[in-house]
Amino acid sequence: MEHITLLIGLVIATALVFDFTNGFHDTANAMATTISTGALGPRVAVGMSAVLNLVGAFLSVEVAKTISGGIIDESAGIRPAMIFAALVGAIVWNLVTWLAGLPSSSSHALFGGLIGATLVSVGAHGVHGDAVVMKVIIPAVAAPVVAGLASMLATRLTYRLGRAADPAATSRGYRVGQIASAGLVSLAHGTNDAQKTMGVITLTLIAGGSLAPGSDPPLWVICAAGTAIALGTYIGGWRIIRTVGRGITDIQPQQGFAAQTGAAATILASSHLGFALSTTQVCSGSVLGAGLGRRGAVVHWGTAGRMVAAWALTLPAAGLVAGAAAYLADRGTWGVTTVGVIGLAVCAVVRTAARRKPVTHANVNDAAAAEAPVPATIPVPAAPAVHLAPAVHVVPVTVVDSASEPAAEPQPAPGPAVPAASPVPPPASAPTTV
Repeated sequence: MEHITLLIGLVIATALVFDFTNGFHDTANAMATTISTGALGPRVAVGMSAVLNLVGAFLSVEVAKTISGGIIDESAGIRPAMIFAALVGAIVWNLVTWLAGLPSSSSHALFGGLIGATLVSVGAHGVHGDAVVMKVIIPAVAAPVVAGLASMLATRLTYRLGRAADPAATSRGYRVGQIASAGLVSLAHGTNDAQKTMGVITLTLIAGGSLAPGSDPPLWVICAAGTAIALGTYIGGWRIIRTVGRGITDIQPQQGFAAQTGAAATILASSHLGFALSTTQVCSGSVLGAGLGRRGAVVHWGTAGRMVAAWALTLPAAGLVAGAAAYLADRGTWGVTTVGVIGLAVCAVVRTAARRKPVTHANVNDAAAAEAPVPATIPVPAAPAVHLAPAVHVVPVTVVDSASEPAAEPQPAPGPAVPAASPVPPPASAPTTV
């Protein structure tokens, strides 16, 4: 193993903590729809996803190279303290959005943290702007749109092909298909997101002089990053699973299969090309596309709007937090210590707030509608009011002949007055007493 100083060891440990938060923050990407449709139980689903995340971490290092040498200039004076500040900014944003149940991008939190810390500590020349645009910004905009369109078309095709089939048998078949597609998404997630932490650790080792510039991640780095994200995945980010599985749209097995298949294809293709895209944005876009693809499905646009807002804010917000942390970390040991203490305090506050209203595997599918914003409703005109005339009680009239005393005028029984517009017609005939 390379020579590691105390500061480098602290940065590596913080990177693995970020990888852990990335795992439970992004569990929803692979398993939210599978859990919401009942294809797999919550614990079984996250366990399978954790194993496949670990396997996926060993399949490629292209994204790790993008992180360690593509976005940030290794030779620009990058220091371990700066990378530590970047990781603290990313972790803080991950925890805040997790508490809110928002599927924001852990990848963009990391990118924002690295960019913000580099701008403060090194300057603009430390960031490769063209790489940021080509491998971060463009994929961030294009990937969820492409995945959403693919998912929408696949959903429509699926329902069209199965319209003559038995609905119960079709649902069972697609639940089985969901298990396979969810496994593929988990594998793809490991090939993309686990590599981002590998890239950060590799960048730290290069900055500390423990590795030569341009080096690939060592085997122990791959093992550590894969294990950390797998453990985080097994913990389960139940809040975000609830939002993705129930808060965006009502998902049926056919939609879940189409969404997961489209997302997996997009992520695997991007990992092969070295695009460090956001798996969260891809999977959430696929779920939204699946909702639009089924006729009669309800899409909660309020939740979708909050998600898009979080996507737009993630990179600059994490950059601002990391920039402030980098300013402190550059002051020396006391600054690094202060940043660490503040980061731990934020973690404690978020944990305390989360325990007030816990979401676990036992209630992840319960009361989901109450957690999601109420969708806009179309006003329905009220039925016209029907006014009924009040009942009138009439005493029977007794008629006598002319020799008798004149009969008294008939008096209505006590009760509501008869409206003038609705007179009571006289009886056709009246009984006569002779």
